[in-house]
Amino acid sequence: MDEESLLYHLALTQIPQIGDIHIGLMLKYFEHPKFIFKARRRDLEHISGIGSLRANYIKSFHDFDRLKAELDFAHKSNVQLLVKGTTSYPSTLQECIDSPHVLYYKGTADLKLPKLVSVVGTRSPTEYGRERTAELIASLKNQSVTIVSGLAYGIDTVAHRESLKNSIPTIAVLGHGFKHIYPYANRTLACEMLTAGGLLTEFMHYVKPDKQNFPRRNRIVAGLSDVVVVMESGAKGGSLITADVANSYNKDVLAYPGRANDIQSIGCNQLIRTNKANLITCGQELIDFMNWVPANVDRKAIQVELFLALEENERLIYEIIAEKQPVSLDDLSILTELRPSILAAMVLSLEMKNLIHPVPGKLYKTASR
Repeated sequence: MDEESLLYHLALTQIPQIGDIHIGLMLKYFEHPKFIFKARRRDLEHISGIGSLRANYIKSFHDFDRLKAELDFAHKSNVQLLVKGTTSYPSTLQECIDSPHVLYYKGTADLKLPKLVSVVGTRSPTEYGRERTAELIASLKNQSVTIVSGLAYGIDTVAHRESLKNSIPTIAVLGHGFKHIYPYANRTLACEMLTAGGLLTEFMHYVKPDKQNFPRRNRIVAGLSDVVVVMESGAKGGSLITADVANSYNKDVLAYPGRANDIQSIGCNQLIRTNKANLITCGQELIDFMNWVPANVDRKAIQVELFLALEENERLIYEIIAEKQPVSLDDLSILTELRPSILAAMVLSLEMKNLIHPVPGKLYKTASR
């Protein structure tokens, strides 16, 4: 993308009262972001969700020198600017309506590879949480995955360190700009990740790690991944926010259970009890849930073989789920016109063959790649 386009895309993210959803709406009307700033005020006001107040903010924005300095910093620091709607932007985030319009990325990991796993949890993990995280990461070593987390104390740090230990690319989503690394104790870890993963943020380089930034960070952790794993979590915290956002994006959410009286597992147990997460106890169960196979196995041949072995009704159900996913049992009943008892048996059979799986909300999806 040329320098002028980058400048105007960046400018859209800096206008007061203009969020990522508003930017998406405006770009449906204007071919180039520059035209938004050149547009007549009344034309902007007529765009859904903009109105007179936001139109005034757009017309009064002139802080381009600061943005030119940001682009200069990016060039000198080998930071890539990823703009939503372009081929360089992570495909998993493209589908999320409120994902950042511009991302800043520094690292070597390919953000468009399949099998991104977000691992989140408490900042004060127990030995059980640390051990389970280590086992989870180690079990994914031969799966060609990328591990995503937030560089925070606790489970995040364990996930990143174990990824490096097992030669798995790992990406930290930051709640601040590249001028600051938070927590400070993880500066060395962050540097190590630049050659074996990367750092990703929606914030300009000078933005400090202010408290309000981290909930925004969590939506990227959720949206970037194919599956979110919650290791340990109290009754409140960023991990539960991430899980809720992942559910809103129709992402798979898995959680490790804890004993009934474990304070650090209250959040995980609650997610499982309310069907907001599926229960797992080891890394292999994640692999089975996602129906992943090692890179050297011909997965396409396996899928074709399984598909050909299906009964007629099983094929019908699988094809509907593959086309319209996620799909509820009620919708399947209407679309297939099968008796409830037969439908339930066919769905269970497809689950047992690891071709489909349930997701929160009593919905079904085909097993992931």
